[in-house]
Amino acid sequence: MTGVPGVPDAFPVYGEADWRSAVEAALKGASFDRLISQTSDGIRLQPLYPGREGPRAIRGDAAPWRAFARVDHPDPGGANEQALEDLAGGADGLQVVFAGAGGAYGFGLGRHDSATLHRAFEGVRFPATRFELDLGAEAEAQAIAFAGLVERLGEQPSGVSVAFGLDPIGALARSGRAASSLAAEGPALAELALSLKAKGFAGPFVAADARWAHAAGGTPAQELAVALSAAVAYLRALSQNGFALADAAAAISFRLAADCDQFVTLSKFRAMRLLWARVLQACGLAPRPARIHAESAWRMMTARDPYVNVMRGAMAAFAAGLGGADSVSVLPFTQALGLPDALARRLARNTQLILLQESNLGFVADPAAGAGAFEALTDALCGTAWALFQLLEAEGGATRALRDGGFQQAIAEAGVKLARDVATLRAPLTGVSAHPDLAEARAEVLPAAPPAFSYPGEAVAPPAAAVRVAAAFERLRDASDAAWQRDRARPGVFLATIGAPAAHGRRVGFARELFEAGGLATDADAAGAETAEEAAARFAASGASIACLCGDDQSYADKGEHFAAVLKRAGARYVILAGKPGEREEAWRAAGVDDFVFAGCDALGALERVYRRLGVAF
Repeated sequence: MTGVPGVPDAFPVYGEADWRSAVEAALKGASFDRLISQTSDGIRLQPLYPGREGPRAIRGDAAPWRAFARVDHPDPGGANEQALEDLAGGADGLQVVFAGAGGAYGFGLGRHDSATLHRAFEGVRFPATRFELDLGAEAEAQAIAFAGLVERLGEQPSGVSVAFGLDPIGALARSGRAASSLAAEGPALAELALSLKAKGFAGPFVAADARWAHAAGGTPAQELAVALSAAVAYLRALSQNGFALADAAAAISFRLAADCDQFVTLSKFRAMRLLWARVLQACGLAPRPARIHAESAWRMMTARDPYVNVMRGAMAAFAAGLGGADSVSVLPFTQALGLPDALARRLARNTQLILLQESNLGFVADPAAGAGAFEALTDALCGTAWALFQLLEAEGGATRALRDGGFQQAIAEAGVKLARDVATLRAPLTGVSAHPDLAEARAEVLPAAPPAFSYPGEAVAPPAAAVRVAAAFERLRDASDAAWQRDRARPGVFLATIGAPAAHGRRVGFARELFEAGGLATDADAAGAETAEEAAARFAASGASIACLCGDDQSYADKGEHFAAVLKRAGARYVILAGKPGEREEAWRAAGVDDFVFAGCDALGALERVYRRLGVAF
């Protein structure tokens, strides 16, 4: 007996078939497949999963993840202010970003001489701070210089936690250039790691950094696969040049991007641990938790309505932390606008502190374990990534695949699909392609010039360019702002409404948001016109040259074509219909309709056509 009135001793046990039957009844004849979606890797996401047991994906330390802050000011004095303020504000560690690094995004320390580094880290308590070096165009010299700084300060290297982040494969992917002095296949990488180890540093010394793959549009499985292939290349290089195999494995860390798709991101970080464990097992090594650093994804950052980035960063940190990342850094919300100021950095730092200290999310090891949806997605990512990893290895490893350019091409193809999803609003961007604010004020950033740098070495591969998915829409917004600054008026579209507001309201709302996503002002006839002549008169009075018809299906059937023809005669250079053309597209076009906008259309393409017709460069 439960001893609680009204609570039975046992509840009925229902299986998956029972739940599916109940769901199908609720669908009232609609296909169950409507509830199934796919990830960018083609993994099917079911609406219902049974609970299941799986291997635990846990951090090496029995502790919450560590909140890192970026040190990326080009000036050493500015970098010092960043470091001291973030550490005093609760950061556990510093991601030291050099110019040209994978996480520089236009900034980073421009020099690495002794005086620069001493000034940048003056007052920092090295034994109490963890460091993640995000090395740039001169990675070898930067790593040596930072190690020298620790020694000159009189600190014991064994007492300072530094992940050196040597990553020639990632540098090759980002720049397309191979530095002859530091290659993944040669002994130089191992020699440098051995010299750092001989000084007393514990490492890790090299990083399988796959953030570049995500930034270039890659899928989660592609990111995992290239990280694993790079790690295996480093494992070979170190173990064949002075490291014992177990020590070589311990010298390697991982870096992944975390975006705001919390289900996929959480599962991706779990999968990274399981994949590395499989490699260690194949090498005959005892299990050793991977060391993983997460950074919130560059490609999801927006320059428009950047305040939404605070939430994106929070979801990314949440997912990466619960997925098992050892440390996480969150890009400040103005990163896409320039060098973030103290407010943006404080919000990025406090985002993690709320998750860790107020929500207590870091005190449970692998909280997704046993949850059917996460276990299934983790397994599927492992399987897909392992298959891609095998293909990379069959081609000769990550370096060979990058030199051949095939892997970059595969990532570019994934990026094209992602861009298509953004353009068609299948993947909406809040504040950019959805719910834009044309009157938003520009957020403040620091007046810092990006440092100059160049990658050494010979050009041997096509570089993987980092892109923000919002950039295409933001380019149109920039053109609109330029017109406003020049003419005190934005390019615009007149929304010619048919009938009463109840008839045209839904499509007016859709059209207004779509056009404003491209920076186009909209002037809607709120009352609605009963006759085409009435609509034409209001269009002429608006001063616009482009009109968009908005009405319901019945209005379109009764008089839509007549409205289009009269608007055209009234001077509309371009007439758009809000709605699908259907079987009457030919008749619509004959009446004067030039284009159609509807849910699922190429919204970006439609906006670009409007700009071209208006003669506004973008």
